[in-house]
Amino acid sequence: MNKLGIFTNFWERNWDFDHIKYVKKAKRIGFDILEFQAQPLLEMTKERMKDIKKAADDEGIELTYSLGLDPKYDVSSEDNSIRMAGIEYLKNIVERIGFMDGEIISGVSYAGWGSPNYVVDDKTPIVQRSIDSMRQIVKTAEDYGVTYCVEAVNRFEGCVINTAQEALDYISQIDSRNIGVLLDTYHMNIEENNIGDAIRLVGDKLTSFHTGDNNRRAPGRGHINFDEIFQALSDINYKGRIVSEPFVQMGGEVGRDIKVWRNLDTPTEEFIDSEAAYLLKYTQDMLIKYGMV
Repeated sequence: MNKLGIFTNFWERNWDFDHIKYVKKAKRIGFDILEFQAQPLLEMTKERMKDIKKAADDEGIELTYSLGLDPKYDVSSEDNSIRMAGIEYLKNIVERIGFMDGEIISGVSYAGWGSPNYVVDDKTPIVQRSIDSMRQIVKTAEDYGVTYCVEAVNRFEGCVINTAQEALDYISQIDSRNIGVLLDTYHMNIEENNIGDAIRLVGDKLTSFHTGDNNRRAPGRGHINFDEIFQALSDINYKGRIVSEPFVQMGGEVGRDIKVWRNLDTPTEEFIDSEAAYLLKYTQDMLIKYGMV
């Protein structure tokens, strides 16, 4: 069965927190993977990083990493100083992930997170600057054995890669085995004409997969057709990670950045724990239903 994971900010309203607490929680609920934002790694001591890694190893939990790149490090920027700073920033993050023996980073990690605040009549030069930057960043990923997954996100969170086809076009211009595609059901629900066809299009270039419903709640709590999704994953014989990424609580850095302006679920740890257990069972049942075990 595919390794199944959960994103820590299902619970937490800020990007940094007690990671070891959630390593233990993920294990207790039954997940294989705990995913969290990579930026806080840059503020951690090596001792704290070692403690988190040891806790994950002790519990048999894989740590994976996501990123919403601060626009001041936008590697697609027209400003060369911003672009160069971003390249070094992302190299440093990859090095930290390598130090944690991490294997994967994903997210909006190829451009500043958020839609442009200027008119875009042709995004070709923006995309090309991102690709030029990525050709440098991916060398560090190769050095540390990290796979750099570019995530296709909706139009409100970026303009460089919005669709599965654009993700494929992007990675085709990076000559590296250490780059791949991450698709996310929440974003595909906004951008793709047909989610199943988008998954089949990416095929064996699909390196990781995020699930969340149309309303950013757990899979099965909205109107996305997850039968279509898991049939498509089965069609391409997908064996990779599946990480659920709901965002359901207003407030804090996460509510601000994700634009959650009301509580979508009961904002208590006990309730979120129960929803995490539900979405794990939901995903396991889908894998069984579509012969992916």
